Amino acid sequence: MTHPEHLRDEHADKLHRLRERDPELDRLTLHVRKFAVMMTGRRGDRLEEWITDVERDSLAPLAGFARNLRRDFDAVRNGLSLPHSSGAVEGNINRLKMLKRQMFGRASLDLLRKRVLLTR
Repeated sequence: MTHPEHLRDEHADKLHRLRERDPELDRLTLHVRKFAVMMTGRRGDRLEEWITDVERDSLAPLAGFARNLRRDFDAVRNGLSLPHSSGAVEGNINRLKMLKRQMFGRASLDLLRKRVLLTR
């Protein structure tokens, strides 16, 4: 999950040795890095090319992921291109679900409501 330039030397060496031994892992690493560049650089215009490259490769799990991206291609491309994010909304939903799970079966709706309002 770390950018290759930020890996410690021993981890970079280990990854390099692994990639030399396993050609599938090497190809997987290249595909994942290209996707990471698209995500971090807002390069949704490269999505079609990336999906096509992955589908041509013999890495079945990654090809399945690419096919699922194609199902909602416009939304994925926009998500990789536009500066808008639903991160704040998703964070609040995640927080509310966690509180609900913690309180399940233990208290009334009134107490849950108070806890939600006080944890902001």
